[in-house]
Amino acid sequence: MASSLTNSHASSQYGANPVKKGEVRYNEMGSEVVEGYTCKPKDYDPERPIMHYKTLLLLCDDERCGKAGKIDKASHLREILKEMGLNKGKNRIKISRTGCYGACRFRQVCQVTENTQANGNPKNNAIWLRHTHNFTDEQWRELFTMLSQDKILLEELDAKYFIPMKVYE
Repeated sequence: MASSLTNSHASSQYGANPVKKGEVRYNEMGSEVVEGYTCKPKDYDPERPIMHYKTLLLLCDDERCGKAGKIDKASHLREILKEMGLNKGKNRIKISRTGCYGACRFRQVCQVTENTQANGNPKNNAIWLRHTHNFTDEQWRELFTMLSQDKILLEELDAKYFIPMKVYE
C-alpha cells in the first residue's frame, strides 16, 4: 500500500456536514436528524437496538493524530464505505473516532475490532494499523474489501502497516 490521504479534527457533535436550519435529513437507521448534528436522531428510543457492524475501525482523532492531515478523515472514510455499500448490512464497517491511544509516533493509528459475537473475523481482531493518515482512498478501499471478505490482514498486508505490541514490565 502506498500513501497520501490526510485528516483534520472535527467535532463528533457537529461533524463535517451538520443539518442546517429548515433542512430535513435522515440517518442510516431511518431516524430524522437533529439540527446542528450529522446523525443524532430527533426521537429518542431507549429500547432501539444499535445498527449491526461486522468490523469497527477505531480511528485516533486526538490532538496530534487529528492534525496529521487536512480533511475530516472519519467522515471521508464513511463516504467511501457508503460508495462501496459497506455502511449497512451484515458486512457493515463502522468508523468511530477515538481520543489518544498514546501511540503518537505511529500516527494516525487505527485499531481494527471485529464483532466476534456475530460474523466478525477473530483473526483480524485487535490489529493496530499505523500511519493511516498517509493511506490513499484506493488503499482504504482495498482494506475495506479485505475486511468485508474476511481476508486475514496479517497475511494480506506488509508488516510495515502494523504496530508491534510488547508487554513492558
